[in-house]
Amino acid sequence: MNRTLVTALCAAAALIAVSGAPAQPLKSTTASDRLSVDLTIYNQNLSLIREERSLSLPRGLSHAVLPDIPSTIDGTSLHFLSLTDPSAVRVLEQNYQYDLVHPSKLLERYLGKTIEFVRVDPATKKEFTVTGTLLATGYSGQTLLGGMVAEMNGKIEIAPEGRLVLPGLPEGLILKPQLEWLVSNTKEGLHRTEISYLAGGLSWTANYVALLSADDARLDLTGWVTITNASGTTFSNAGLKLVAGDVNVVQQGFGGALRTNKAMIADEAAAPQFHQTELFEYKLYTLQRRTDVGNDETKQMELTSGKNVPAKKMFIYDGLADQWRYWHNNFSYRSQGSFGQQSNTKVGVYVTFKNEEKSGLGTPLPKGKVRVYKRDQDGKEQFIGEDEIDHTPKDEELRLYLGNAFDIVGERTQKDFKSLANGSVVEETIEVKIRNHKSETAEVMIYEHPWRWSQWDIVNAGSTWEKVDQTTIRFPVKVKKDEEKAVRYTIRYSW
Repeated sequence: MNRTLVTALCAAAALIAVSGAPAQPLKSTTASDRLSVDLTIYNQNLSLIREERSLSLPRGLSHAVLPDIPSTIDGTSLHFLSLTDPSAVRVLEQNYQYDLVHPSKLLERYLGKTIEFVRVDPATKKEFTVTGTLLATGYSGQTLLGGMVAEMNGKIEIAPEGRLVLPGLPEGLILKPQLEWLVSNTKEGLHRTEISYLAGGLSWTANYVALLSADDARLDLTGWVTITNASGTTFSNAGLKLVAGDVNVVQQGFGGALRTNKAMIADEAAAPQFHQTELFEYKLYTLQRRTDVGNDETKQMELTSGKNVPAKKMFIYDGLADQWRYWHNNFSYRSQGSFGQQSNTKVGVYVTFKNEEKSGLGTPLPKGKVRVYKRDQDGKEQFIGEDEIDHTPKDEELRLYLGNAFDIVGERTQKDFKSLANGSVVEETIEVKIRNHKSETAEVMIYEHPWRWSQWDIVNAGSTWEKVDQTTIRFPVKVKKDEEKAVRYTIRYSW
C-alpha cells in the first residue's frame, strides 16, 4: 500500500487557492471517540468495518487524525459521511500513516547523533552515563544482524556495553497506524460521522465436532466459528456478522476446533446465538449480541448444533490405482493392455448424514473441517478421523471420509484384455474381490471408473450395477463375516 492515498488532490488545491488561507492546526480524534463499530467478516481474509466516530471540526480547512485504524486497511475502499450534516464535510486528502515505532526505526533516526549508555560501576554498583555518536544500528530493515557501532571518547566500540537511552521519540514515528485527513467543513462543531472500509487480517473459519454413537447410527454435531484478528487494532463492543459463500474478490493483497466441557454450555435448549439470513447469493450469520474482538486474538463461538442426527457408516472400495486416473481418455495409451492392472487395496470408511431440520440441523453449514469422535468401551471419547466439507445448503447430504477399514480388504484384477476391429475396439474384463475379516456383515460399495475412453458399454456383468455418471459405475455388495465376494464385469471401449 502506498504511504499516501490522494483521493481529491485537485479539489484540495483549488479550494486552498480560492480561500487563500492555510489549513488549521492539527485536530485529532481518539479511540474513545469511536461511538460504535460493526464488523462484517468474510471467509476470504476480508472484512468490512463500519464505525461511527465524533469529530470536532472547525469551519474551513483542517487536519483530522483517526487512530486505531487496522494496519491492513485498503485505503482505496474508504467511505466517509457526516451523519450530522452530510453536505457540510468533505475529505479532500487522505494519508495512511504506518511508520510505527520499532528499535530499528528509532536507531535510524539517531544515526550520527549523540546517544547515551547507562553503565554500572562494578566496584560501587552505581549507575553512570557515557555518551557517544551512533555510527551503525546493527539492523538490516527490521532484522537484527549484529551489535550497534558507536564512537565514544574518540574510539570505535562495537556492541557498546550498557543500556541505551534515547532523548525522545523522533518526529514521524507513531505508536499505532492512523489516518490523517485534510477536511473541508462549512458547519463548525461536533459531527457524528460514519466511516466504512475494507481490511484484511480479520478472518473466520468454521470447524465442527461430531460425536458418533456406539452403533454408528447417530451423531451429535456442534459447529464453531473461529475468528482471528490480526488487523492491528482491537474492536470493543462490536456488532458482528459473518458471510459464508464464494464472494469474488480481486486479489491484490492486504497488508483448530474448540472442544468444550459441559460446564461451558448449558444442557437446556437455548436460542442460537447466530441468526442466519440471506445476502445476495450468500449466507449471512448475525451474532445476536455485541462482542469484543481483540487484536492478535483468536475467538471461538458456537454457530450451530444438533443432537441425535441420523447417520450411516458406509464402506467404499475404489480400486483403480491413482496413477491411472491421470491417463483418463488419453488416446496414446487407451489400447495398452498392461496399463491399469495395479490396484489399490484400501477400503475407505465414511459417515453420512443429512443437514435437515428434522434431524436438529437445517442451517446452511459453512465450509470447514469436521472432527469426529467416538466413545470406547471405557466410555472415553477417542478421535476417529476428520474431513473437510464445502459450503452445504440445508437438506443436502454430507459424506465424511474418516480413514480406511482395518478388517476389509479390496483387490482389483484385470482378468482379460482384447484388441478388436484393427484396434478400434478394446474389451477388458475386471474382477474385484472384497474380503471381510470383521465379526459382522459389511456392506461395501464398489466404485469403478471406465478410464480408457469416453465411449464404452458394459457387455457382461455378473452382479447388479449402476451407472453414476459417464466416468463412474458402482456395484453394491454384502460380504458376510470371514467371507470373500467377487464382482466381475466386461467393458467394451470403441473409437
